[in-house]
Amino acid sequence: MTSVEARPAPSPTTPAPASSSQRYRAVWRWHFYAGLFVAPVLLVLAVTGAVYLFKEPFEEWRYQDVRTLAQPVAAPRPLSEQIAAARDARPGAAVMSVVPPSSPDRTTRVILQGADTGPFAQGVSVYVDPGTARVVGQIDDAATFMRMVRTIHGELMSGVAGDRVVEIAACWALILVASGTYLWWTGRRTRARASRSPRGRLRRLHVRVGVGSGAVVVFLVVSGLPWSGVWGDGLQRLQERTGSTAPNAADFPHTSTPPLSGDLSANPDAKVPWAAERLPVPESGGHAGHAGHGGAAQAGALPVEAALAAARPAVASCGECEVKVLLPDGPTGVYTVVAEPRRDPSAARTLHVDQYSGKVLTSYGWAEYGTMAKLVEQGIALHEGRRYGPANLAVMLAACLSLITLVVTGGWMWWKRRPRGRAGAPARPADRRTAYGVIAIMAVLGLVFPLAGATMVAVLLLDRLVLRRVPAVARFVG
Repeated sequence: MTSVEARPAPSPTTPAPASSSQRYRAVWRWHFYAGLFVAPVLLVLAVTGAVYLFKEPFEEWRYQDVRTLAQPVAAPRPLSEQIAAARDARPGAAVMSVVPPSSPDRTTRVILQGADTGPFAQGVSVYVDPGTARVVGQIDDAATFMRMVRTIHGELMSGVAGDRVVEIAACWALILVASGTYLWWTGRRTRARASRSPRGRLRRLHVRVGVGSGAVVVFLVVSGLPWSGVWGDGLQRLQERTGSTAPNAADFPHTSTPPLSGDLSANPDAKVPWAAERLPVPESGGHAGHAGHGGAAQAGALPVEAALAAARPAVASCGECEVKVLLPDGPTGVYTVVAEPRRDPSAARTLHVDQYSGKVLTSYGWAEYGTMAKLVEQGIALHEGRRYGPANLAVMLAACLSLITLVVTGGWMWWKRRPRGRAGAPARPADRRTAYGVIAIMAVLGLVFPLAGATMVAVLLLDRLVLRRVPAVARFVG
């Protein structure tokens, strides 16, 4: 539960054991610190997360003029001709990928290199009428509203530093839920006699929302951590050590014989499942060199239609999928065809096709994923509210709204109860043994979530070296 205040200690009319009271005070103090430090970030994450849940319907409405045609196309022009038209609209820009129309009344989306050429840089989508090969519009994917929302949600528009702040806030949210649950459970007898004043009603709202949504909030946090820098990289390493990660290229029935090199982890347009981002990319034709994507067609290379036709049998069963083709980069590059399902991640499939022979070099999907990788993929689909349609979206939206309610009510309670001119932190427990027990539990959480552990140490040092030794600061804090 997210708060900077919690239930007061048991009433003098029903005295609790001294050790229980001291433990309650120690947990309350940590709950206060956690809420005070991360509540603003959690509020931003909850608001942006709630907005981003509606990305697909919003963008369908916002960009319907370039994505939808007035009349279905009966005889589309060749994809290579449509790609050429997109290239003419932005001379000199490399083609990153192509999204063929999903239905006869949809345009072809050709994604070209944008202004930023760094890792994970977004491109510019050029929409082409497949019936006439005429460009109907362009959208800078790096400047869309939902892209801005995602950047705020993932890194607070501050790059690596913002990513670390978001990860710290997410990890501390788990501490808030754990400590808030303890405070609720131990204070349940006094809660029956809680005040009917506005402050009492505010506290009851905070408690009820926290208890009712705690499990979903924990899931929301844990399922989002694979995107984080430190914890996400640690999870990748754990998957590799346990053999429960992306599929192994050597085990595929259609494995290329040339050496494997490169991966898709830094390609913002690959759209491969998270669990398979680092799977090596094979090479075309046995040439030595780097295998990648985005260049012009090579002499003797097959057109993009041939690569798509070779991959169609494997992706035909995907159903509600967006099919994307990444073009070869240089003479050793391959066509990469990715089928990305909207709902069920087990339907995803990625294929690498030799640009000269049209042979499927590798084809991998759900069956090749390890157990941990499958859990991560399912967690991401649930986190984004798309796994089970509107019901999933409603639950995730409720979790975001609950988190907003917890932050607002927690901050409001603190503001109403704080002494004038002071922060009003709960008093430090007098029994050091109780404090050490709570710290030991926090240390375990700190080992599981390293950035949270580092900030815990910083808070402890601040509490011991500053608050206890500088009277003015100690008076202000509590």
